[in-house]
Amino acid sequence: MMIEVCANSVASALNAEAGGAHRIEFCGELSVGGITPSYGMLTRVMQQVSIPVFVLIRPRSGNFTYSDEEFEVMKQDILFCKQIGCAGVVSGVLKKDNTLDVERTKQLIALAKPMDFTFHRAFDWVPNPEETLQQLLKIGCKRILSSGQQPKAIDGLSLLENLQKTYGDKMCIMPGSGVNINNIETFKKAGFSEIHFSGSTEVKTITETPKISFNNNVSDESFVTVSDKITIQKMVDKVK
Repeated sequence: MMIEVCANSVASALNAEAGGAHRIEFCGELSVGGITPSYGMLTRVMQQVSIPVFVLIRPRSGNFTYSDEEFEVMKQDILFCKQIGCAGVVSGVLKKDNTLDVERTKQLIALAKPMDFTFHRAFDWVPNPEETLQQLLKIGCKRILSSGQQPKAIDGLSLLENLQKTYGDKMCIMPGSGVNINNIETFKKAGFSEIHFSGSTEVKTITETPKISFNNNVSDESFVTVSDKITIQKMVDKVK
């Protein structure tokens, strides 16, 4: 089973490789669902890891419907990833009604070649997942990251299994969100060839709790989230 670890920092990426991950999805700011990592983060990771790195191409948090300027930023980020030797990108665009923006997503897939392309969890917002999957196949996408349109992939397992059964020979269905040491074997037994998780833990990095918070999604900013090497090792061992 292919293990993809969602790494939110250079430290997380190094821990992912040391823990036995086969691939990294590299992003920033997991607390808001992930955004494109900075130039410095990305170049440092590419200098230090040997396993394939897929980069999240998402210019901001929030929805997946982008202005013309935001779309240009995404294209520039893809070109940079190609320039420095990344193995793939993770991205996608929706329309205002959360249906697939076929034309814009098609442009991103074409621009990314010969890098691999994963359509990310925007898939979990689309009103008709099977129709969307068929559209993605037609424009050359071969992998979808999804939680089965539920907050956690284990709760969306029924949809994921149905898509795997119907389209698994043409499209890689990669479960992600809430995958942990207690449920990862369930996904392997269900026949999925790839799995996605962060294996993260909270690490206290300062001694005093800050007086005020700058992040509504974090209760205590004296902690940072880091992918944990030991957790990843245990999960890899579970599905060897």
